[in-house]
Amino acid sequence: MSTPEPGLRRQVMSPSMVLVRHKMKGWARFTATHTSKWCTSSADGSDFEHPGGVFEVGPGDCFLVPGSVENQAAALEDCEMLDIFTTMRDYARA
Repeated sequence: MSTPEPGLRRQVMSPSMVLVRHKMKGWARFTATHTSKWCTSSADGSDFEHPGGVFEVGPGDCFLVPGSVENQAAALEDCEMLDIFTTMRDYARA
């Protein structure tokens, strides 16, 4: 587990698949842009923002994000997200 930002704990579950679990505190918020397409699933719930707007992600919801789109997640309460990336990511420094 690593803590790349306050309120966010990250565990790389499978580097070859780029399967990453994020644990977010209820006040945590982060912004990111990834060059590859990726899929995320919520175990609990959070808000997700992208150029098309803001939407609430409920428990078990899953959605795709195109590459090179700035996005932001904000935890409504302590939650867990699972990200799956289509290309390798370097989390060694996180």
